[in-house]
Amino acid sequence: METADARVESASAIPSTILVVDDNEANRLLAQQTLEDEGYRVALANDGRAGLAAFEKEPADCVLLDVRMPELDGFAVCERIRALPAGKDVPVIFLTALRDVDTFDHALRAGGDDFLTKPVRPTELVVRVQTALKLRQMDARLAEHLALLKHQRDALLRVQLQKERITAFLVHDLKNPVSSMDLNAQLLLRERGLSETAMASAAQIRTEAKHLNRMILNLLDVSKGDEGKLSPKRTEIDLRSMTTAVTGELEANAKSRSVTLDVVLGVERVRADDDLLRRALTNLVENAIRHAPTGSVVEIATIRSAGATEVVVRDSGTGVPAELREKIFDPFSQVEGTGRPDTRAGRGLGLTFCKLAVEAHGGTIVVEDAAPGALFRVRLPDER
Repeated sequence: METADARVESASAIPSTILVVDDNEANRLLAQQTLEDEGYRVALANDGRAGLAAFEKEPADCVLLDVRMPELDGFAVCERIRALPAGKDVPVIFLTALRDVDTFDHALRAGGDDFLTKPVRPTELVVRVQTALKLRQMDARLAEHLALLKHQRDALLRVQLQKERITAFLVHDLKNPVSSMDLNAQLLLRERGLSETAMASAAQIRTEAKHLNRMILNLLDVSKGDEGKLSPKRTEIDLRSMTTAVTGELEANAKSRSVTLDVVLGVERVRADDDLLRRALTNLVENAIRHAPTGSVVEIATIRSAGATEVVVRDSGTGVPAELREKIFDPFSQVEGTGRPDTRAGRGLGLTFCKLAVEAHGGTIVVEDAAPGALFRVRLPDER
């Protein structure tokens, strides 16, 4: 009697045929090259009608289907494939630039098995196709378990898409009032005859508005980082100008805590994303000021290391226990439960953003014991 493993092995000896239906030639060619390199046979169609005709002529083992196409869109093509005798159980993977809950739900209703967001990464495309083909070959006894797993996967993806929508709404709706707060604070600072106390309050409003704006941007970029979409745009950066801007922005905050900011530049230029690096440095210096003792110094330094530039921020506060030095980069980390009343706590997404921004550059960020205090070391490798 032939076993399930034997049937799968026999089926795998014949190259599977993948039908790629997309009205964009570059997308078709990328999918073709990627899949043929893996040993698959690839059939191409440049629109929905051609894709449906190709499937009717020679049913494929898996269909990659673009959503937005003229005349006959991907959803309609999928529904018609499902109505064909050979199309009832063929895996259909939707490819779309529309990453939202409505598109995802429509894809499921049309009979789609999977959902990939453009631009599609070749490695992810191969894995999804391999998985779809293997699932099709599974023994019928596992169908119930497979249906449950698919339902759970779809539910998780839907929650992820809803989270992304909420994040986008929050960022959009919060940025405008924060900008208005900052603008009004600037107008107050230009008023002649304003009392010294009022001037200090307006300056503090500006400082907090800038901090809130950084938190909003951190939220957006952490969400991008989770999706693998945080891509640095490298340019030549003047580190002296950057550190001057960062310390200038945080000077009032440091003075209010009687903390001195000391900058020592061993390296003055680096190729990196200006916005991501500046905000990461601002988050690290602000974190150091918050934990620095009154009358102490926060040190900011750049160092040339083997094949990399290091940015170091050091304070002389309570430091971070060794067992918590990884956890401190987690979102909303509080690093509690150590039994130490002076344990340093994280706040919000600042350090999480720093880790994502640095790793997007191919670098690393670690926290070390400064004896006393904490030393955050950012390592940015040279471009290759």
